[in-house]
Parts: sequence; C-alpha cells; structure tokens
Amino acid sequence: MKSIMSTVGQAFRSIEQTLPLDLFRPIRQWISDLRIETPHRARQVAELIPAQCPFERNVVVFGHSLFHIPPLCKLNPLYNELVELRFRALCYLADECGEDISAYI
Repeated sequence: MKSIMSTVGQAFRSIEQTLPLDLFRPIRQWISDLRIETPHRARQVAELIPAQCPFERNVVVFGHSLFHIPPLCKLNPLYNELVELRFRALCYLADECGEDISAYI
C-alpha cells in the first residue's frame, strides 16, 4: 500500500512541476519566510503542526482489521513547508532555548 501512495505522491509532484502556474507558491514562500524568533511562537508551531499524519487509521470492527486508510499528508501541496517549519521551531527550542523537545515528538 505504501508503494501505491508513494507512486501517487510522485505523480502529484510531477504534475505540480509541469504546471506553468503554481497557485500555492505565495503561501509556500510565506511559510518558508516565517521566522521563529521567540520561544512562545516556537511552542505554538510545534503544538499546531502534528509530528505524524493524523489521518492514517486502521479500521477495526470486533477486533478484526477491515482496512487501512493510508497517510494522505504527502498529497497536501504545503506538506514539505509545514514539516520544515515545525523542524525549525523544534531546533530553535532545543538549540537556542535549551528546552527538552521530547514532549513535542
């Protein structure tokens, strides 16, 4: 199942690259330009953006797994930028503030 999702993700990325107009570019640029300058903002970002895809589920009925819903986060056109922003926030908390980030992981 993971190979299907990676194939779908690759297909979406190749479509994004071939499209002449990138509608998400301004939002991507805005997210990339966000600066993590305060511990309060870093904590907010780390709490707001989940560490793993919240949509992945195993559907279980009476103890039997019926089917698996794969993670769909990679289909999100802003996924990479959001993961990068969360990583920068965690790095700020660990490196600049000396906080233990294990609660956010």
